[in-house]
Amino acid sequence: MLFDGSSTDGWRGYNQETLPPGWIIEDGTLKALGKGGDIGGDIVYGAEAFENFELSLEWKIAEGGNSGLFYHVLEGEKYNAAYENAPEYQLIDDLGWPGELGAWQSVGADYAMHEPPADKVVRAHNEWNQTRIIFTAEKVQYFLNGVKTAEFVPWSADWDERKASGKWKDYPDYGVAKSGLIGLQDHGGVTWFRDIKIKKL
Repeated sequence: MLFDGSSTDGWRGYNQETLPPGWIIEDGTLKALGKGGDIGGDIVYGAEAFENFELSLEWKIAEGGNSGLFYHVLEGEKYNAAYENAPEYQLIDDLGWPGELGAWQSVGADYAMHEPPADKVVRAHNEWNQTRIIFTAEKVQYFLNGVKTAEFVPWSADWDERKASGKWKDYPDYGVAKSGLIGLQDHGGVTWFRDIKIKKL
């Protein structure tokens, strides 16, 4: 268990020593208050780094909210935010998003790398969703509410081409780490997390 509903042990702000005030425990959930922005809202489970793993959690998000789940997060003075180096499973209110939303930035996407299928199963804002990531060097799989939303081979020729031609072309350290921290994003939307657990593979 990375979060058991009662303690924030192991969790702290990205590149920080303590948990920022924008995150609280509420009714057994780890809650982002929506005070974060492009920089400064991320938290990490800093007690241990993970390489190959199966990660699962439940989450819900307020109307129009935006968040994310990071893995293989690196820290250091050269980075301002986790997204500069860590892959992201996108968490966002698809159904209540106020503007145009591309498939590459919709819920269940490997953000800006792999798009989820149009027939994915997503629940409305303020309703619980279940997310699972299985990561190995041979294959990565993302699931949303039991339905696969992405599958790819990390560091493959296809992966390199997507990185070089898309949003991450100017982020040389994006996705290069073979091991790192687990992170959660507060990107300005109130978000609740619970039952966060991981198994090493």
